Amino acid sequence: MDQIIVEDLQVYAYHGVYQQENEKGQNFYVSVILDTDTRAAGMEDDLGLSTNYGVVCRFLHSFLTEHTYKLIETAAEKAAEALLLQFPHVRQVTMELKKPEAPIPFPFGSVSVRITRGWRRVYIACGSNIGDRRVHLNNAVDALLSDKKCRVLRVSDWVETTPYGGVEQADFLNGALSIETLYTPEELLEMLQAVEKKEARERKERWGPRTLDLDILLYEGSVRDTKLLTIPHRDMKNRDFVLKPLAQIAPYEIHPILGKSILELLEAVEAEGEKHILSED
Repeated sequence: MDQIIVEDLQVYAYHGVYQQENEKGQNFYVSVILDTDTRAAGMEDDLGLSTNYGVVCRFLHSFLTEHTYKLIETAAEKAAEALLLQFPHVRQVTMELKKPEAPIPFPFGSVSVRITRGWRRVYIACGSNIGDRRVHLNNAVDALLSDKKCRVLRVSDWVETTPYGGVEQADFLNGALSIETLYTPEELLEMLQAVEKKEARERKERWGPRTLDLDILLYEGSVRDTKLLTIPHRDMKNRDFVLKPLAQIAPYEIHPILGKSILELLEAVEAEGEKHILSED
């Protein structure tokens, strides 16, 4: 990925824990590395195809002077997020916010915070078998579309499927979504559970009926297994009703642990695994 770099932009602002810092202000210096694709702009010599670093500097200066935070950690976090939301060509931001006049009673050069934040590609499985299934699934897509920290890239067709896991219940409607998000995996999980709750999701029985089920399948650059979350989804490789719609929108995405594409996993399930798909839109 190409980079546009701005170093030590001086901003007189009012961030600090102490009241005098908020009232009198002090100098801050901000440096940013913007991960972006400059190829088209470079080949065409067209600023409209790139990210204007002058506009970036004015945006950062305005943002940091118009807002006041106690912590430079917060100032950096909020400024980085604002940059990512404002400039569509920027995929990732590395920001360092320096505070050379910090109230430290010893000689020092500077205090700073450096963070990296960016858009991450995520694949989500969705399903419903209570009420108007299609409405529940469409509401989930709409919820993601309305969240500024998410960009919905692709939505698969919905597939009619039989239940998985041995619980007797109605058939499901299933699908898969591709999004980009600024949320961490844990933040995204919390957001998706809030969407489920809005659709009256109740968690009574494992693999039981539900108005809406949203599962994180893959999260770019992340492999984890905690009490809250397992990525990649632990059982996705065995589920044709997950792999079939996912293969429609991301056939060559690689499972980071198994080292196989989604299409290869689907072919394996179709050859030897359980069959749950009844029909497709």
